[in-house]
Amino acid sequence: MSQVTTSPQQYILSHDEHILVVRRAHLFTSEQAWHGLKEVNFDDYLHVINHRKEFHPRSLMEVDPVYKQIIPYLIFVHDNRYFLMQRKSDASESRLRNKLTLGIGGHIREEDMSENSPCPPKLSAKDGLFAWALREFHEEVNYAGNVKVEPLGIINDDSNDVGKVHIGFALLLRGDSPDISVKSELKSGMLVSLDDCRIQKESMESWSQFVVDAL
Repeated sequence: MSQVTTSPQQYILSHDEHILVVRRAHLFTSEQAWHGLKEVNFDDYLHVINHRKEFHPRSLMEVDPVYKQIIPYLIFVHDNRYFLMQRKSDASESRLRNKLTLGIGGHIREEDMSENSPCPPKLSAKDGLFAWALREFHEEVNYAGNVKVEPLGIINDDSNDVGKVHIGFALLLRGDSPDISVKSELKSGMLVSLDDCRIQKESMESWSQFVVDAL
């Protein structure tokens, strides 16, 4: 049986991963918080993350809106067609099961920022985020082509329990090949037009709906 320690909020498994978070108050005040995808100066927010970052157990952060989990959110496009995926019915995040998504996202773990990580902290903040994003991309999909990474904006959605504890750095990945497929964490995926995305928008998770509106 896994060893546990007690917490004011819940029990924490001894293997619970520590993820990158920033206090909400450092990212924006309640008056400044927006709803949706907003074009911003990425460098300003990456500067805040670099200087205000904390690492805490994911199990606690999923239920603590004092903090925002920093999530790269990757949208793949080739020849004006976007990679639309469906999450599995048993996805690890129960609140997103079976949802359609345009975004490949993942948490940044404490070990990702260590000296031995593929993206050591000597890189600039933006280069570091892009490197972590590409790692997540290749963990979730099979793709052998090249991509060019472009910032789209930052996503915030405090209207639901998932959004309250996450903030998304939306990145557009322009690929030079259409040969892309999902791995085991996703149910399916295909390249579709933006018009097709709009038709299926209501079946998407909220962050992907914001992306469709922005595109």
